[in-house]
Amino acid sequence: MDLDWTALGEVTAVSIGVTVAVVVVFALGVLGISQVETARETDSGGTHVLGLAQAGICFLACAAVVAYGIYLIVPQFH
Repeated sequence: MDLDWTALGEVTAVSIGVTVAVVVVFALGVLGISQVETARETDSGGTHVLGLAQAGICFLACAAVVAYGIYLIVPQFH
């Protein structure tokens, strides 16, 4: 049995990298929601809009990565 260690290493590195990136982007989305809640408590409107936009973009990016992963896994989508 021959194992291609280079390919296994590449898959591992990409998987870890994408996982870390999704976690960071999700955390930035949670930060945006936190800014929205803080802006509501202090009645500052500008931060409210920016936080909501940040959260929406970050959560949309996370959903896109998950959808792409499902697309790659399910053979009926190809």
